[in-house]
Amino acid sequence: MLTLIIGIIVLIIVIGIVVYFVAIYNSLINLRNRVKNAWSQIDVQLKRRTDLIPNLVETVKGYAAHEKGVFENVTKARAGLMNAQTPQENAQANNMLTDALKSLFAVAENYPTLVASQNFQDLQRQLSETEDKIAYSRQFYNDTVLMYNNKIQMFPSNLVANQFNFQEEEFFEAPEAEREVPEVKF
Repeated sequence: MLTLIIGIIVLIIVIGIVVYFVAIYNSLINLRNRVKNAWSQIDVQLKRRTDLIPNLVETVKGYAAHEKGVFENVTKARAGLMNAQTPQENAQANNMLTDALKSLFAVAENYPTLVASQNFQDLQRQLSETEDKIAYSRQFYNDTVLMYNNKIQMFPSNLVANQFNFQEEEFFEAPEAEREVPEVKF
């Protein structure tokens, strides 16, 4: 009778340990999928922005036909963003596109009738909204990556993560140039 009780207690302990490790494994899978989802949300917003850019370029092109270099830079940067695969490549291409768009908007400012155009204003507003969504998506992605990486590194979940080869994810980081404090002169 005593051996039966000891056997039941051992069985309950083993079952408890197995259930615990299954729960850790499932939480790691859940977090990994959240990271992928968060990245795809960034991708959706970047795609939306790249879809808006040809319309913006065509609108500006009609007013500033002699600014060919600016249009080529925007087009190249857009293509680079569409071909980016990793978070680093995506960040680099995104920064190139942002710089190219700044040049495009600087050109547009030289044409008051363009800036007053309803189509241009609408496109500019949509791009601005998309930029806000991209910023939020990046923040959400980095928060999700933080939770996932913490889970992978902390004991005892790191035992399960190492056993099943869970890898850390990379954060979406701003380039060094964008971290500098802007200089404001009046």
